[in-house]
Amino acid sequence: MLTLKILPDFGAYSKGERKERIAKSPNQINGIFQNPVPTTVQDENIDKWKLLRELFRRNTGRVPSHTIPVRQISPEKELIRKNDLKVTWLGHSTLLLEMNGFVVLTDPVFSHRTSPFAFIGTKHFKFSHTFSVTDLPPVDLVLISHDHYDHLDYQTILRLKNKVPHFVMPLGVGAHLERWGVPPGKIKELDWWEDLIINTELKLTATPARHFSARGLTDRFHTLWASFVLEWNGKTIFFGGDSGYHPLFKTIGERFGPFDLCMLECGQFNENWPFIHSMPEETAQACTDLDGKILLPVHWGKFSLSLHHWTEPIERIIKASEKHNYKLVTPQIGESFFAGSDFPKLKWWKND
Repeated sequence: MLTLKILPDFGAYSKGERKERIAKSPNQINGIFQNPVPTTVQDENIDKWKLLRELFRRNTGRVPSHTIPVRQISPEKELIRKNDLKVTWLGHSTLLLEMNGFVVLTDPVFSHRTSPFAFIGTKHFKFSHTFSVTDLPPVDLVLISHDHYDHLDYQTILRLKNKVPHFVMPLGVGAHLERWGVPPGKIKELDWWEDLIINTELKLTATPARHFSARGLTDRFHTLWASFVLEWNGKTIFFGGDSGYHPLFKTIGERFGPFDLCMLECGQFNENWPFIHSMPEETAQACTDLDGKILLPVHWGKFSLSLHHWTEPIERIIKASEKHNYKLVTPQIGESFFAGSDFPKLKWWKND
């Protein structure tokens, strides 16, 4: 008989003071978090067996036919000018943001699979170099948008927990990290529109997103999901996490914009779940709603979590961006650029 080895984070959720704080949140009803607008996770009329068959089909273009060349990064902190924001995309939603010696790491996932199981589930594309925690410069803050496996990775957190002083995430998500041994004093949880200041220079505000949460079979909506506004030294940055298009992008833009950089998802969309992920054309509109100056499309280039060709997200966002006034950047995975001065546009994915 085949025995599935389930990772120890599967479906668990801690109790205590966090539960009381969740109960007081205006964004939940009876402990179940709500989206900013009415949202269904997927089309209720979907043929689930047909969808599964499509997801497991081979040779559909959802996975690159070649090894993706990526640039290796330096584990040393680089001396950069005081007002420069250095950005490095490591694939999917994992980014390094370096601000005057302060390093933020978003949604770090360095495991081979996005799955509660040790040996089955979606595997990342073949890279010429597979990133790990040892590749990173010293990280000052880990920013987590929600608790899905392609954004919150158990094995990666284990490798970071003794190295990083600050972990910031939406309300409820800290229960996972505490259970994995992250000291509670390192964990900061935010409800939508709450903010905090780190090291007197970096202000973080959790803002609404249109998505959902879950790590197990019975814990959907038990933790919050969020986007984040980062304000640092006169620069304003938006990290969208996962989100379908919604009218609060414009509200966020009016309240915090203009944004020097918007990092928004443009992949893993599908007509069967049109409200929890943005179509590339909606991503383009969201950046305009936010009053963004630069758009960095993320949530593509590493995992196949939908049915589209792996390059469709970037090709469609390039075309959609022609109708908007922001600058679109398309860095190679592992390539660093400085927001406001560098605009990488190499079409490195064109081998397929």
